[in-house]
Amino acid sequence: MTHNGLGDSFADCVKHVLGEVPPNLKVLSVLAGDDTQAKLAEGQVLIKQLDTGGGVLILADVFGATPSNIGRQLCHAERVIGVAGLNLPMLLRVLCSPSKSLPELARIAVEGGRECIVQMGSS
Repeated sequence: MTHNGLGDSFADCVKHVLGEVPPNLKVLSVLAGDDTQAKLAEGQVLIKQLDTGGGVLILADVFGATPSNIGRQLCHAERVIGVAGLNLPMLLRVLCSPSKSLPELARIAVEGGRECIVQMGSS
């Protein structure tokens, strides 16, 4: 769940790195004028489509912003966990761990996001 086309850009990057967009990766973009209740309903439909029994991990771009607020509401459903602060390393690590449980995927997302934030340059 992201602002504007950010999620689609992440999906394009996934395709570049992995060669394809996995079928279990779906993007829900939230635009400035969108009705939040309509987006919530759209998210509920996506969760039903994606949950094959193991649950659904929602990744949002900015904690406290509209996409993550909608995502938090979706996390009230059974077998749905959300993580905010989406970055590309986080997404790739989650997608490269398809056999992990939902709680493990949430942990991998958080760790992947944190571990791949580094200062570059001479030390």
